[in-house]
Amino acid sequence: MKLYSRHQMVKAVFTGLITGLAAASIFFYFTYIKNSDSKEQFKISESENSAQSELISETDGELPDEIITEKPSATPASSSSGQYTQDEEQNIFVYEKCNEAVVNITTQVMGINWFLEPVVQEGGSGSGSIIDRRGYVVTNVHVISGANKINISLADGTSYPGVVVGKDVESDIAVLKFDPPDNVKLKTIDFGDADSLKVGQKVIAIGNPFALERTMTTGIISGLGRPIQESNNVIIRNMIQTDAAINPGNSGGPLLDTKGRMVGINTMIISNSGSSAGIGFAVPVSTARRVVNDLIKFGKVRRGTINIKPVQMTSNIAQYAGLKISYGILVSEVESGSSAEKAGIRGGTKAVQYGSRFNPTTIYLGGDIITAIDSISVKTYADYTSALESKKPNDTVTVTVYRDGKFEKLKVVLDGADVDAAAKGTSL
Repeated sequence: MKLYSRHQMVKAVFTGLITGLAAASIFFYFTYIKNSDSKEQFKISESENSAQSELISETDGELPDEIITEKPSATPASSSSGQYTQDEEQNIFVYEKCNEAVVNITTQVMGINWFLEPVVQEGGSGSGSIIDRRGYVVTNVHVISGANKINISLADGTSYPGVVVGKDVESDIAVLKFDPPDNVKLKTIDFGDADSLKVGQKVIAIGNPFALERTMTTGIISGLGRPIQESNNVIIRNMIQTDAAINPGNSGGPLLDTKGRMVGINTMIISNSGSSAGIGFAVPVSTARRVVNDLIKFGKVRRGTINIKPVQMTSNIAQYAGLKISYGILVSEVESGSSAEKAGIRGGTKAVQYGSRFNPTTIYLGGDIITAIDSISVKTYADYTSALESKKPNDTVTVTVYRDGKFEKLKVVLDGADVDAAAKGTSL
């Protein structure tokens, strides 16, 4: 047992009192003073909230401009659910408005079996748009190429046989017709305005890629006025280039703006693999509108023509005829009494055999060589037909010809028989 002196006892008691007082002070500070500050801050917060509530009520629920500008750029769309962004709501709106007007087109073709007997085989498939409640459908010519039978499937699963109203190879546009029951009210897609299209504008494609019905993809317009050669003899001008995914089966389907209006007909892709590579092309609605109206009314497109017998120039012809140019369209013959003859276009006078030895053709050398129509350079037959694609009978064009070693320009009124609209077909 340890013994303490009186002095040590007094010192110990004094130290204990000091320690107790310090602990009591700390406890009092945190218990009362801090708590009091928190209550005061809470009151201030309540006051601020009340002031903000009064401000909102005075402005009818609208926030001041300075607060609106502080909002993030990606804000939810103003919908009742608030689940979707504005861009998503736009996509949903277009799909719900248009998807039931997009059809799936399948074809059957006639083939030959191992016993050399004709048999019906599965053909291709593609997409189309219902443009009239009477059952008119616009699609691509290559979707129905070689078809013996055409089947048109709607969004509700029903299918109808389709017939070809008319087709136009120069624009790759075809119009089909099916007959829906009287109690079926078809949904249609309206034509938009191609003149207001801008590079960078959002577009939406709906189609049936790989037989996956009514698939939607989105993108932008990547380019306008593209001349695309679809085949040896066909160049389609003023095509719309888009990065919206277009795959096999999308052909013939609509390219839409954000209001659900057709601005183009999806036609082709450029791809080594055959699947979408971000470069798709659509026939502009300006071409589609003109072509579709003619196909429905007349079964064909009324185009202005230069009534000549055209021959594609080659280096062999140029060498044989002693000409300095090997491109353009040689005018072999001019139809007597035609506008081309009246305009002064000259045909050839020297008859020669041209072509293979087993299938020769007689052509005439010495005539004009067409090198341009209006502002379009003509080097191939595809250029020639493309330059006349949008022209109508009685239109006047400037034809540049190579004659006697120099170029001349001639004004030519285009020929082409007009068809009485009242006698054939109908109108939209």
